[in-house]
Amino acid sequence: MSIRTRRAHRHASTHAVGFGVAGFFGFLALLTLALFMSLGGVVSNWLQDLPDYTSAKAYLVSEPTTVYASDGSVIAEYYIQNRRSVDSSEISDYALKAIVDTEDVRFYQHHGVDPQGILRAVAVQLGGGSEGASTITQQLVRNTVLSDEQFDMTLKRKVREAYIAIQMEKMFTKKQILNMYLNTIYFGHSAYGIEAASITYFNKHAKDLTLAEAATLCGLPQSPSVYDPLKNPEAAKKRRNIVLERMYAAGDITRKQCDAAKKEELVTNEGTMEDAEGKYPYFTDYVKTLLLKDFDQDTVMQGGLKVYTTIDPTVQAAAEDSVRKNLDSIGNDQLQAALVAIDPSTGYIKAMIGGRDYESNKFNLATQAERQPGSSFKTYTLCAALNAGMNPQIYINCNSPLQASPTWKVNNFGHTSYGTITLAKAFALSSNTGFVQVIQAVGADKVSQMATDMGVDVDIPAYDSITLGTIGIPVIQMAEGYSTIASGGYHRDSVAITKIEDRNGNVVYKHKDKPKQVFSTAVADAAIDVMK
Repeated sequence: MSIRTRRAHRHASTHAVGFGVAGFFGFLALLTLALFMSLGGVVSNWLQDLPDYTSAKAYLVSEPTTVYASDGSVIAEYYIQNRRSVDSSEISDYALKAIVDTEDVRFYQHHGVDPQGILRAVAVQLGGGSEGASTITQQLVRNTVLSDEQFDMTLKRKVREAYIAIQMEKMFTKKQILNMYLNTIYFGHSAYGIEAASITYFNKHAKDLTLAEAATLCGLPQSPSVYDPLKNPEAAKKRRNIVLERMYAAGDITRKQCDAAKKEELVTNEGTMEDAEGKYPYFTDYVKTLLLKDFDQDTVMQGGLKVYTTIDPTVQAAAEDSVRKNLDSIGNDQLQAALVAIDPSTGYIKAMIGGRDYESNKFNLATQAERQPGSSFKTYTLCAALNAGMNPQIYINCNSPLQASPTWKVNNFGHTSYGTITLAKAFALSSNTGFVQVIQAVGADKVSQMATDMGVDVDIPAYDSITLGTIGIPVIQMAEGYSTIASGGYHRDSVAITKIEDRNGNVVYKHKDKPKQVFSTAVADAAIDVMK
């Protein structure tokens, strides 16, 4: 082979190598560009159907509806999750620092996603340890706006979560995000949020937590069941001490504070929030049914409403005592009783009893049961007669029996004949024969309408027999009807709720007194005289 030929081969080989290296890196560059463009398209597609993360409502968590008595005391709470949101000013400073030092030590340095945290987590995991890389902001997004996807262990979910976290940090301050986070996370034992956790484990408010207690709670989110201080106190104590060391390393507590808190015994004091049934379960169940007429189930059970009611604890206690004593005096455990007390000047329900024992029978006899009122219905016939101009001193034949119609024979109780007596006396003796004649004189339609106008909502057919209380009427409607007389002839709907506020304290409902005059004060006074 000639020198020229060898040079040509050598030149060709050199250029071949040069072309191959350049081609390789060129190919990598093109491949990277292609992958980037392709990934960009995939990511763009993943971010197409994001929930509305721009609204503050997207980050709202389940919050119980609180029901108050007339004296401001809490009588019940309706909730799906045991959670009580509080402002950051109502949280111990120790807890605010402990949760950051434990869950996201660079919380105040990053912008929603922490690259350093990701690298640190990878390093720890490569070393055989375990550490999460999600920031507090990412966890908040996962627990709220992306709660439906929180268990999807996919890259798509992580990308969506990271994107929203970055956007969220542009909309809210770090203080707001931390506050929302502490109101959201699960602390075990059915406690959601720092306030519920504080009461559950230590029976105190979050603002009153000591350093050791705050460290105990802030160690729970990683594994609430493993570090449960009520069930696993030793594990909880070890975890608490790790949190304390992290607080020291972050410069949030001194060595002396850290060591002193680590030496403390873990002392729990299990507490409970107000339960859904509350102190007056028949009444609070009734309040819930009223709320569900105007709000959906989600709003009532997790919308954080504040419901102010009319129930008076003092009157309620007296009513419960009276019903209990009366039932006990009869000596029949099978008997039930119901009671509703209404303030006639307002229509406010001051007391309600729906049965002997809510635990054994949740059916509310005061509001749901339509029982025949018997002779107590005669009051509506009396009011209709007086309103029509009938004199209470008019005489009526009250002997028994009475052939009221070709097919209907009426008797007084015990077949007693009272002779000819006044309307007032007939009412006092509850003469059936006398009041059948009264309704026939006034007209059954007038009596039926009078009952409706006074507050009876059930359908009362215009039959003469209604004067004997043959149609079932709930106790609450009977109380409402009678209160019309006591108020001087003005009907008011029975009122259980005076005001409702949303979770932000805005008044969404306030009761307005709108009495309607059914008959004159003179008729009301005459009826009261007869009833006395």
